[in-house]
Amino acid sequence: MPQWTVQEPGQLTFDTVTSLSVRIVAGRLAVLASDGPPTLEVTDIQKSPLIVTQDDDGRLTVAYRDLTWDGILDWLKPGSQSTTLTLTVPKDCPVQVGVISASAVVAGFESRANVKSASGEIVLDGVSGEVHAETVSGAVESRGLAGDMDFTSVSGELTIAGGAPRRLNAKTVSGRITADLRLTPTGNVTLNSVSGAIVVRLPQSVDADVTLRSASGRLKSAFPGLDGGHPGSKSLAGRLGGGMAYVSASTVSGAVTLLSKETAEADAEEEMA
Repeated sequence: MPQWTVQEPGQLTFDTVTSLSVRIVAGRLAVLASDGPPTLEVTDIQKSPLIVTQDDDGRLTVAYRDLTWDGILDWLKPGSQSTTLTLTVPKDCPVQVGVISASAVVAGFESRANVKSASGEIVLDGVSGEVHAETVSGAVESRGLAGDMDFTSVSGELTIAGGAPRRLNAKTVSGRITADLRLTPTGNVTLNSVSGAIVVRLPQSVDADVTLRSASGRLKSAFPGLDGGHPGSKSLAGRLGGGMAYVSASTVSGAVTLLSKETAEADAEEEMA
């Protein structure tokens, strides 16, 4: 099994990469889909070296020797190693990305993407496969989401811009969830938080069954078709348009807000006039 020890800036090129697992502590990481040869470029590295291995099936691993995937959320040592690196692999390559406090960008992939972070921010750009994201306090931002996404966090925020997921399942304790969505006819969105606020924005012409719930938080909807049943109700529910997709947003004490894209854009134009 080929193995490289990377102790200084440089570049490695690989013949074929069938899957990728990369784990770093601090610094910056970019994992990008590319039609060119798979490459690893390190522009800065401090303290411990990175160990790069590739098995006979083309599976590539880039990590510190004692930083495992399963233990990454517990690996919070003082004087952490820092590195800045970019990896390019094929767009259909499954990827695992784990960081402690480093920031990471994962862009352009059509296959499975698993990301973990303790406190580092992760940006998912144009990822259209199956996404699993887990953080402690790190934020996750997704742009142009298509496919399936599962997100869990303690206090990290989830922000989705221009998403059209087939399935979205997000759970936080105190983290805020903000989702700007276009729903597919069979789209299924389930958002849950204990004390974090949930904000969902949908097109005015959406076709979806919608349920908003909060035990003690404020409920607000820009869509008049949702019915609370009675004054002081803890839920708003109803069918918007043909009701083909499904959206559920629930909290214990956090506010839940459903916005209309057209209404929000009109309000912004009035403010600028």
